[in-house]
Amino acid sequence: MLGLDACELGAQLLELFRLALCARVLLTDKEGGQLPPDEVLDEAVPGYRAPGRKSLLEIQQLDPDDESLAKYKRVLLGPLPPAVDPSLPNVQVTRLTLMSEQAPGPMTMDLTGELAALKKQVFVLKEGVDYKVKITFKVNKEIVSGLKCLHHTYRGGLRVDKAVYMVGSYGPSAQEYEFVTPVEEAPRGALVRGAYVVTSFFTDDDRADHLSWEWGLHICQDWKS
Repeated sequence: MLGLDACELGAQLLELFRLALCARVLLTDKEGGQLPPDEVLDEAVPGYRAPGRKSLLEIQQLDPDDESLAKYKRVLLGPLPPAVDPSLPNVQVTRLTLMSEQAPGPMTMDLTGELAALKKQVFVLKEGVDYKVKITFKVNKEIVSGLKCLHHTYRGGLRVDKAVYMVGSYGPSAQEYEFVTPVEEAPRGALVRGAYVVTSFFTDDDRADHLSWEWGLHICQDWKS
């Protein structure tokens, strides 16, 4: 029978998967109706209390003589990652890529350099094409729960769109993770052509600001600006 530490371990491991459960609860209100997308992010789950957090090393070292539990942890968490520079942030967002099968090639934004320079970088998107956004990131030290990527799009100083992508929960790894959004269709028509400013945020369930940056988007009749 599992002791108290093992119960705490189970709570910590289940934290990795609670996002899917939270989404199911939030999508239906008390009258059975569907909530608007903005409320899904902003509302808390009634009665939910996140378990106390443990470091990855603490989790790995719990009940070392319990072979079945050790196997369970290896499946869920994998091996301990190699030591990393302690000055590195836990979550590093390294690239954003705009992908379309109709484009001449992928358009990639390097997020490891000077973010202020990205304000001058403009992605050209042809009106009416199907596209996806790929986010590349690393988790260096500890489990991070409920990662989200948000894009607020502005034109003439007014917000005209808000996109929220639920990325998920991840443990530390020496390899980069990739998250690709579902296919979307770019708007079309004379009224939507032109320049936009996009403010992007990479956050999590604790609303930590892992990265926020601005970049340009130009919707045109063709791929050439």
